[in-house]
Amino acid sequence: MPHHHTAPSPQTLQLRTPRPGDGTALWQLVQATGTLEANSAYCYVLFATDFADTCLVAEQDGQLVGAVVGYHPPREPGTAFVWQVGVRPSHQGQGLGLQLLQHWRALPANAGCRWITATVADDNAASQALFRRLAHGLGTACHVSPHFGAELFPSGHAAEPLYRIGPLA
Repeated sequence: MPHHHTAPSPQTLQLRTPRPGDGTALWQLVQATGTLEANSAYCYVLFATDFADTCLVAEQDGQLVGAVVGYHPPREPGTAFVWQVGVRPSHQGQGLGLQLLQHWRALPANAGCRWITATVADDNAASQALFRRLAHGLGTACHVSPHFGAELFPSGHAAEPLYRIGPLA
């Protein structure tokens, strides 16, 4: 019997802030994307607990299919920083990344922020386009400037310029 790929129905997709028990699933999701840099499982447990208010997960049928991991930089409390945004390959190409970022921006912890920032590697065209689409949808600018030079990373890691979206109303 052939397998038919169908788009996820909105009824079964739940967007919510993570719970402490989501840390391992977040870690697994990041690995499953095939494009994100996986950090330690402990790191994702921290985000699912201490930083849950500034993170968002998409759950479908008991599985995390997408997430935005973010926080407010201590020196820039009016800024919401997107550390990682990822979507499972089975759910890519359906606009879920942009939907996640839009809902993430509207979370109570982020709604008052005047800026959204992220660093995006020079070779990551998909994320570059995603943040430009977000800025366009918010009716504001997306300014790109040097931030983390390649010299700050181990050999072979690309530079990560800063994408700064805003000011937001």
